[in-house]
Amino acid sequence: MRLLDRYLLRELLVPLAYCLGGFLVFWIAFDLFNELDTLQANRLRSGDILEYYLVKTPEFLVVVLPIALLLALLYSLSNHARHHEITAIRAAGVSLWRLAFPYFCVGFLASLVLFTFNELWVPSSAERAEQIKRRRLERQTNPVEQRQVRDLAFQNARDGRTWHIGVYDPGTSAMLRPEVIWTLPDGSQRWLYAERAGRVSGVWTFFNAREYRDGARTNPALVPSLQTNVLARPQFTETPDEIRSEMNISRRLGGRGERNADVPLAEILDFLRFHPKPSQADRNWLYTKLHGRLAAPWTCVVVVLIALPFGAAAGRRNVFVGVASSIVICFGYFILAQLGIALGTGGYLPAWLAGWFPNLTFGAAGLWLTARVR
Repeated sequence: MRLLDRYLLRELLVPLAYCLGGFLVFWIAFDLFNELDTLQANRLRSGDILEYYLVKTPEFLVVVLPIALLLALLYSLSNHARHHEITAIRAAGVSLWRLAFPYFCVGFLASLVLFTFNELWVPSSAERAEQIKRRRLERQTNPVEQRQVRDLAFQNARDGRTWHIGVYDPGTSAMLRPEVIWTLPDGSQRWLYAERAGRVSGVWTFFNAREYRDGARTNPALVPSLQTNVLARPQFTETPDEIRSEMNISRRLGGRGERNADVPLAEILDFLRFHPKPSQADRNWLYTKLHGRLAAPWTCVVVVLIALPFGAAAGRRNVFVGVASSIVICFGYFILAQLGIALGTGGYLPAWLAGWFPNLTFGAAGLWLTARVR
């Protein structure tokens, strides 16, 4: 790594750390002020409160990391330009794009961090935080009963199976009163009823099971074909993760959950494998969310493209100009992101364009403005 790259990285990473730390302290203080009565009512101790905010930190970081990077870039670039350092570097034969190489490296790494947090930790952070918040209540429902889902129904259109489950435990994959109806390749149907079921060595196993098949065309009644204490069905390929995805996506599509809430890529892909031909409205929502989820982490790279022309322009400027610029840029990006999602889920834009609309717009604007920097 060249001496210049190390210098530019040091001048960027220091304000980036300050921005992240400042945002984190401000967010914890503001949230603690709002949640203090609830935390006290739930009798949480200082260790519980610390764990509570540690669990919620990834959710906060995915929101604030692009903003902190933008603010740090504008601050450091404006500071370099104010002291004519960028002019001197470019006079030495270093192009603006070469000068920005360490910034793009930071943006790329930040995008990877954002993607990892978004897919691995953020989806479960809200539920885990709620569990910590309620852990010391004297009269709380049995944790097993809390996570149980009653009257669960989901369809695997890909393999022609429909499941109806009286009680389902997502934690252990245990089922009570499961019923499975599926269509075989020859067009005939089977009905499976059991007292309970669960995963045994990765295979769905039904206990006290009864199986029925189609009757003859002249006899529409179901014909018993099998009754056994234990029945393993390795051909049932549905996994607990896929069932969880089906539950989460169906809840949002059915209006029983927050449609604007972020959905992990794995859950969207699992749902699309189960439902290869969703309705047009569901298809618009699913694919817009899918592309929006793919595009979101690359905001950190787009931030670098936007910060370059705003921060590297020659002239003596106050470094706090970067603060005002970052507020305007973030506001514009948020408006475009919401507009793209609305147009995509409404079917007015292709899903890929709706998801990538803010990144493409700001990325193209950043390239054009950077090319005009003298």
